[in-house]
Amino acid sequence: MNDDLLFVDEVEEVEIEELGYWKVLIVDDEPEVHAVTKLALSDFVLNDKRLVFISAYSGAEAKKMFRENNDIAVVLLDVVMETDDAGLQVADYVRNDLDNHFTRIILRTGQPGQAPEKDVIINYDINDYKSKTELTAQKLFTVIIAALRSYRDIIVIEENRAGLEKIIDASADLFSTRSLEKFMQGIIQQLASILGCSQDAAYITTAVAAPQPIHQLDPAELYVFAGNGEYADKEGVKLKEAVSDEEFRLCKQALQEKTIVYAEDHLVAYCNSKAHNGSLLYLSGLPRRIGETDKRLVKLFSDNVQIAFENLLLNNEIECTQREIIERLGKAMESDVKNSQHIARMVAMSEILARGIQMDESQITTLRLAIPLHDVGNSHVSSYVFRKTAPLTAEEIFDIRQHAEFGYQILKDSDRPTIQLAAILAKQHHERWDGSGYPEGLKEEEIALESRIAALVDVFDALLNKRPYKEAWPADQVAATLRTERGSHFDPQLVDYLLQNFDSFLAVQKLLPDLEEQENNNN
Repeated sequence: MNDDLLFVDEVEEVEIEELGYWKVLIVDDEPEVHAVTKLALSDFVLNDKRLVFISAYSGAEAKKMFRENNDIAVVLLDVVMETDDAGLQVADYVRNDLDNHFTRIILRTGQPGQAPEKDVIINYDINDYKSKTELTAQKLFTVIIAALRSYRDIIVIEENRAGLEKIIDASADLFSTRSLEKFMQGIIQQLASILGCSQDAAYITTAVAAPQPIHQLDPAELYVFAGNGEYADKEGVKLKEAVSDEEFRLCKQALQEKTIVYAEDHLVAYCNSKAHNGSLLYLSGLPRRIGETDKRLVKLFSDNVQIAFENLLLNNEIECTQREIIERLGKAMESDVKNSQHIARMVAMSEILARGIQMDESQITTLRLAIPLHDVGNSHVSSYVFRKTAPLTAEEIFDIRQHAEFGYQILKDSDRPTIQLAAILAKQHHERWDGSGYPEGLKEEEIALESRIAALVDVFDALLNKRPYKEAWPADQVAATLRTERGSHFDPQLVDYLLQNFDSFLAVQKLLPDLEEQENNNN
């Protein structure tokens, strides 16, 4: 063995601020090799991180170490141990069985003839091949630093990929609060990986929960909106409870000064907002001090991240506005009760029923938006007919039945999924399971599932509530009627689910009573 490995030059110890470490696995059946390697690399530092050594003395033991440690940066792997190809088996096991393509594998062999370099490089996914006789202290240092830099860059790329994957996943459904959280988590992870963070990060905003600008609020009233790492389970927790007193003090400083505050291993960035909401971005676990280049990156990020977030909120606001317009239009069609909450209850109960039978989430969203327009055809029928308490004439019954076709004609030509479904609901919500309904006498599954849901919750709500032509029915009488109409008027499976979850549907009635009834109860 070369003397350069045995006798490294003594160097004056320099105090290093350690922020993490690189894990190196030494695999060799000669104990002396372990000792010499550790000695040669004892003062190694890269990016303020020292080396931590793990030792294995056989191929089998090396495999065990890889199963127990998923963050090994570099392995110095002997080829010939308990068998002539034990090291090669370990390399194959790491890449193919464990699917680990991050760890840098450096083969070291004292018998190059046993495993020719050309054959090994071609047939095995290794990163370097060295003869023990050529590995001086300096060459070992060079090999390790090159391998660690490669490992570091691969991990950064992987973290960026994971962050982008979250953003792509979120882009499929930008309108739900959950997807907003995923989107922000992805962006946080992107910044954390660029800075080499441990991905412990929190995003604090008032844009969702409160209308006031964030800098006008008491910091004690701020909440964590999205989090990664240590803060992943603190979403919805008050900021003061999610961080330490010192970290909370830095958050207050960033908020008051509207700036970025850097500490030893964490930072707090104030994210400005054109809409005057603003946010705070907190990152901890920085493995190194932030340089000027990193600070410029953080500043650029903090200037733009809130814009991205508020663009998502704007999309959310647009959808909410569309929903409200549709609901108000639908409510305007309710001619029977002036202060009715019938539409709101139908929307809520339809969602319960649709979710209960496991409809697709996108279908549920479309159904919620379309339900309020199911009676849009009422605009072609005299309001006098709907308010009439005496028996209807044959002509008046014909007029009422025409509202289904009128509604369909109003909506049918749209190419928007919500309006297309609303057209179907308008036409089919008076069809019956046994085929005796109108206007087309459709039966069973000829009737769209959404229309069957609308028909059931529409009648259920009408029976439970007062109408100009009837008083409200008691719940047990309504339940009995549904049992009787199961398989004739209504889809049997839908009726079964409603009756099995009767209390959930009654809870909607209590939550959304007609305004007139609510006033009477208050008096």
